[in-house]
Amino acid sequence: MSKISLIIEREYLTRVQKKSFILMTILSPIIMVLLCTVPILLSQMSDNETRHVAIVDYTGLYKDVFDDNEEYHFHYLESEAAANPDILKKDEEGNGNYAYIVIKSDLLLHPDGMTIYSDKQVTTGFESFIENRMSDYLEDAKLASYNIPDIKKIIEDSKIKLQIQSIRLDEKGGETQSSSGMAMGIGMISTLIIYIFLLLYGGQVMNSVMQEKTNRIVEVMVSSVKPFELMMGKIISIGLVGLTQIAIWIIFIAGIAFSATAILGLSSDVDTAAMVQTINEANSIGMPEAATAATPDIMAEITGMLGGVNFTELLFCFILFFIGGYVLYASIFAAIGSAVDNEADTQQFMIPITFIIIFAFYAGFFSAENPDGPLAWWCSMIPFTSPIVMMVRLPFGVPVWELILSIGILFGSAVGLTWVAGRIYRVGILMYGKKPSYKEMLKWIRYNLSLIHISEPTRRRG
Repeated sequence: MSKISLIIEREYLTRVQKKSFILMTILSPIIMVLLCTVPILLSQMSDNETRHVAIVDYTGLYKDVFDDNEEYHFHYLESEAAANPDILKKDEEGNGNYAYIVIKSDLLLHPDGMTIYSDKQVTTGFESFIENRMSDYLEDAKLASYNIPDIKKIIEDSKIKLQIQSIRLDEKGGETQSSSGMAMGIGMISTLIIYIFLLLYGGQVMNSVMQEKTNRIVEVMVSSVKPFELMMGKIISIGLVGLTQIAIWIIFIAGIAFSATAILGLSSDVDTAAMVQTINEANSIGMPEAATAATPDIMAEITGMLGGVNFTELLFCFILFFIGGYVLYASIFAAIGSAVDNEADTQQFMIPITFIIIFAFYAGFFSAENPDGPLAWWCSMIPFTSPIVMMVRLPFGVPVWELILSIGILFGSAVGLTWVAGRIYRVGILMYGKKPSYKEMLKWIRYNLSLIHISEPTRRRG
């Protein structure tokens, strides 16, 4: 254990003191926020270009449907203009038309009677704008045809938006407010963290082992420590590096959230005072109480939903599944890195592992809709998928016996695969110049350790 601790200390300090680690730890949250927000902001920015649209209405029923706005300028043409493509392509002032719309028949009787023509493909936003504006107009026209006074107001008054509360009952009969959306969001975030961690840091374990093997450093190191100790030290140290990075991100995000809450709290006080003043003024002039009711406090509602989540249990299970899943996959990655001489040779072994991790992610995604279904249940028991899928199910509530069984299978499989990977690792790190196959790696598992230290030249001839 003293040798493993020395390896862990060296590997850990070497990695966390790198400038690349410090920069990526600081910049990664910022980059993630930018990647999520910048495309949305750019998509909402207008290009300040007014698009001209020509309309030919054979029916004469839809002259007042489309009004000009900052983005689109509509002009109606006579029916005879449809026979002249040059007129359609330009408006009265000679500007080029973005598109032209031809209405051939009464759309209430023939909904397919409108066609959009353009020289190039129009955007989905333009299609949605035209469709929504015309649909609203036709809906009003259809209601007006019934000749019922105030029919539109009657329909609007008949629409009731329910505000359904979701309450979870515990074994003692206690009630806690819950939300399926909140549970799904927490589960998916936990799943995404584990998914990224397995791919990112598992790959780092493989690359680190492969580099030491290629540089022949490992030949010197195994003269002082056992191969299994070297492998475990590397797996644990890189895992601790990952946990350090995640812990820094959590503190960083928590600090931002705390600051935002404080700012919102101050603004909320101001809004509350203004709201109270408005209500008092409204009461003084005799407005109905229903019209002056205060709106629900959104922050209080979110706090209530978060209060319904057992974060202690969630964090404890997250750590267990995180450790079990990482050790399981990192052992496989270490075995792969020890068996190959260069990165190109890793593909034949990496593809199946990558497919399993991707399948686990998608299984977790679909399990969020049915956390107690057969897909979710079996994938939360299979050790290769349980670290990802079970984190989706936990916020929805999982029986204790299922949770214990899943953790037991995961850690039992992790221990077994670590032993198998160690058997492959001790042989693979001293093999050069030959691409191993699955069959040959199975033979390495059965090799006697004492035979491996007999003949160095024999191993090199491979």
